[in-house]
Amino acid sequence: MVLRVCPCDLGRGYGECCGRLHLGEAVAETAVELMRSRYSAFVVGDADYLLGSWHSSTRPRVMELDRRVVWRGLTIERTGAGGAGQRQGTVRFSVAYTEAGRDEVVTEHSAFSREDGAWVYVGPVPGWP
Repeated sequence: MVLRVCPCDLGRGYGECCGRLHLGEAVAETAVELMRSRYSAFVVGDADYLLGSWHSSTRPRVMELDRRVVWRGLTIERTGAGGAGQRQGTVRFSVAYTEAGRDEVVTEHSAFSREDGAWVYVGPVPGWP
């Protein structure tokens, strides 16, 4: 898939935005930047990036992406901590997608932390439905 505009909705080119993280040319400086890059990885079908940016204690062994899902947009609703000098953070987001001809929206409040100096996705915040 060749993208001109990055799917993370910042209005930049894919190569200068999330694409450079996917290629390992840069690392996410904040939890929200990692969240945006993970959404973009779903859009482009980059399971390796998704697994590599997942905390080792919660990372699944394998990940298969459903190519029939059409990702339609990411909305960052709220962030908590997760800045460049911090070790933990949260991001509440909604993702719109189409699956089997049905439009859906999923919302998650996700926890992020640093592992070996890099931001990684931990999982839903405990107590989140």
